[in-house]
Amino acid sequence: MYDRGLGVLEQYGLTAETVLRGRGALICQTEEGWKSIREYWGSPGRMEQQRKVQKHCREAGFLLVDQVLENREGQVVTTGEDGIPYVVKEWFQGNECNTRSREDILKSLEAMAQLHTVMQIEREDGMPGTNLLEECRKHNRELRKTRKFVQKKKMKNPFEELLAASITPFLEAGEMMVRELENSGYEHFREEHSQAVCHGDCNQHNIIFSREGAGFMNFEHWHYEPQTEDLCLFMRKILEKNNWDPALGRQMVEQYSRKRPLSDGEFRNLKLRLSYPWRYWKLVNYYAANQKVWISRKNIEKIEQATALWKPWQHFLRSFS
Repeated sequence: MYDRGLGVLEQYGLTAETVLRGRGALICQTEEGWKSIREYWGSPGRMEQQRKVQKHCREAGFLLVDQVLENREGQVVTTGEDGIPYVVKEWFQGNECNTRSREDILKSLEAMAQLHTVMQIEREDGMPGTNLLEECRKHNRELRKTRKFVQKKKMKNPFEELLAASITPFLEAGEMMVRELENSGYEHFREEHSQAVCHGDCNQHNIIFSREGAGFMNFEHWHYEPQTEDLCLFMRKILEKNNWDPALGRQMVEQYSRKRPLSDGEFRNLKLRLSYPWRYWKLVNYYAANQKVWISRKNIEKIEQATALWKPWQHFLRSFS
């Protein structure tokens, strides 16, 4: 329903004056400003950790994050009358980063560098983290398994025909990236950045331009990892929409580095991250995890687009230094 979850505001001492639909949330204007209400099925402890990270950002001077609120009982997750758990967060009005606007892109990178500067937090036991090397090894195993399956399959649908014809160079690129990462001293590099926190989903939808400047929303995927992960994700999303333009890539790194200079090790790690076939793997993973009898035209178009970007992507990597 349109007002599903709206009643939880009472547990925060708030009343909705205006209600709008957001991306998977209700956006409400209250007597204390704009708030968002979103279903949350994760651990309350995990959300409490997120609140601490966001509070740290604000206390360190980066104010534009969608801070999780505590209800009157001091809890960050609130169960509504419908039995569904919800999270209420502060919300700021504005527009998402426009991936076709050079101005928006560069302002986003400047804001990301400022956010990363303050997201340096001493790690406590149980705090979430990731491991790029293990992640990419796992993805390569999945690519190899899918390649074997589609190549052996006699009756292929159009998606599988495209997959069988294109998967080998992407797998080889993934395997080369892992070898280079193994030889790059990644574990030592990761240890050097043990206090670095990533937003975890740093794409254009989660960067909002308000009157106060560029802010970041939806920290649900935050974790400890070198912050080149966030930078890589944002750059990849933008560059895929701009045919992997090398000049744009260099400009993006330069803009980020004006506020937070990248070390040689960080730049090398960023280039390695950009050299993994993330977009292609995501399509393969979706195919492997779902029914293979029928494939939508949209996914056929996606794999066509991914393979069409192979040459621009490789040209970008050769020139990115």
